[in-house]
Amino acid sequence: MLGLKLPSDPRWVNLAEKSLEEVLTDHAYCEQKAATTCISLIQKYPDRTRLVEELAPIVTEEWGHFRLVLAELKKRNLKLGRQRKDIYVNELIAFQKKDGSPEDRLLEKLLLSALIEARSCERFRLLSQGLAQEDLREFYHHFMVSEAGHYRLFIELANCYAPSERVQERWQEYLTHEATIMHELEIRGDRIH
Repeated sequence: MLGLKLPSDPRWVNLAEKSLEEVLTDHAYCEQKAATTCISLIQKYPDRTRLVEELAPIVTEEWGHFRLVLAELKKRNLKLGRQRKDIYVNELIAFQKKDGSPEDRLLEKLLLSALIEARSCERFRLLSQGLAQEDLREFYHHFMVSEAGHYRLFIELANCYAPSERVQERWQEYLTHEATIMHELEIRGDRIH
């Protein structure tokens, strides 16, 4: 369903389980950045009515997710650590085309967001199936379902604002590049991506 060309290394779940405080911290910041991204898109494209109407509730949902992860940290007597550089996302941002028309730049932003949500969904699925603690598996199942919906929404918005052939062509380019990034990244359990 997600179309990712390279699945996560299955060892990632074991590493994440051993680095629970760090992975929850990274997860919290991922949710915060997702909310900020939606706010930024609304501010940049207020004339795109469907985008504004569809992303406004996602801002609230993502911020709610941030609060859920904070609550999970507190429940486990763990602390929110410092935000770290997200090499995965930075590599995707570097791949973004920064020139072109406003429509081209919007397509880039929507596809970038869709890809981050797709990889997050895949990682949350792994956590929901592979963690030893049942409550954490259920916790991450909830996030997996949510991220799948966000991924679909960003793809739908891309198709709403750009020709479908262009969306599909650029999406395949993103997927191919993302597979290269995943292949080259060190497997770390302290990060969602």
